[in-house]
Amino acid sequence: MYGIENRCIWKKRAEIVLLQLLFSVVFYQTYAQQKTVKASLFEGVVVAGYTDQGAYVNCTGPAIKYSFAPKGSILLGLLPSLKIKEDQVEEGKPKNAWVTPTLGVGLTAVFRHIAVQLPAFYSPKTSTADGKWKLGVGLGYKF
Repeated sequence: MYGIENRCIWKKRAEIVLLQLLFSVVFYQTYAQQKTVKASLFEGVVVAGYTDQGAYVNCTGPAIKYSFAPKGSILLGLLPSLKIKEDQVEEGKPKNAWVTPTLGVGLTAVFRHIAVQLPAFYSPKTSTADGKWKLGVGLGYKF
């Protein structure tokens, strides 16, 4: 009679220990994959794209980073850029340089090493056009 009771007690203890182990593994997995929001100065993302009838090359600058997966994140921040565009002006009038530094703002989605970017750049007022925000699209790589 003692032998059967001892086996039942040990079996129940083993079940409790296994249940605790299972819950701790499940809790650890959900805790390890929590979504986080944090500030970031530089993410190592280089992007090339199209905006305002020209091209741009940039890297992500200071941003707010939302991580939704181990290798996936979305950044909202500043985009230090080089805009490449030939200025369309009348003959004899001064032109802007075809490469100009500019600062944009926008969203960058990164999954593994691929980045997709939706930037906005401000084009200042000229004698023929008002100043406007111009949207763009770009594709890049995260180092």
